[in-house]
Amino acid sequence: MDPHVSRETPSTPEVARRAFASDRLPLAERYAELLATDGVVRGLIGPRETPRLWDRHLVNCALLGELIPEGATVCDIGSGAGLPGLVLAIARPDLTMTLVEPLLRRTTFLEEVTADLALDHVEVVRGRADALHGARTFDVVTSRAVAPLERLLGWSMPLVSPAGALVAMKGTSVDEEIAAAADELARWGCAPPEVSLLGEDWPVSPTVALRVAWGDPSRVSWPLATSPARSGSQRQRSASRGRSTVKRRRRT
Repeated sequence: MDPHVSRETPSTPEVARRAFASDRLPLAERYAELLATDGVVRGLIGPRETPRLWDRHLVNCALLGELIPEGATVCDIGSGAGLPGLVLAIARPDLTMTLVEPLLRRTTFLEEVTADLALDHVEVVRGRADALHGARTFDVVTSRAVAPLERLLGWSMPLVSPAGALVAMKGTSVDEEIAAAADELARWGCAPPEVSLLGEDWPVSPTVALRVAWGDPSRVSWPLATSPARSGSQRQRSASRGRSTVKRRRRT
């Protein structure tokens, strides 16, 4: 660890009071403290990220809640240190959150934070996302920096309920990811992806969010444990549609 990088918890910025309700802000502040101390010591977050915990991580993740319905069941795959899953659970006590993470040191941290903050609506599952395929489904499946969309679909869509959606935090290359995943989007029978830019009028970097739902929920059968098969001609026609009908929305 760089001895010149401080692990001191950054002060709470004014924008945090906009992202978290007054009764949830103390929980967010405690989580920021745990990330800046235990999270850095355990190698779950880089020490250089500490000064920008609020704008780059906590507020950035909280904005994703705009795309999640009230009272939804949410599965956050590859949760890591809890971004975005724990942030959403802190900001949105109405959600039922399941954090899925395969590494023991990370699930230990997640369990400790969940207990420390008394987040009774959060469950921590140690394992890969595909371990839940065919067993459980959720209204929303979230992720952040887990994998390109082409691979993310195979891990996430088997967990998405017929009326649900994959909601992933993405970067500036989201359009390229969508184009590269055209065949997989078609093979899974997904609706055209929707890209939202969240928090454009906030004093932080906007959150790029990608939402992928089922094209025809009535045709989704469960349990869905493996990638559905389609003929080559079907994939080609659907992929072509997918490339030309990406929806883009702006949220403030």
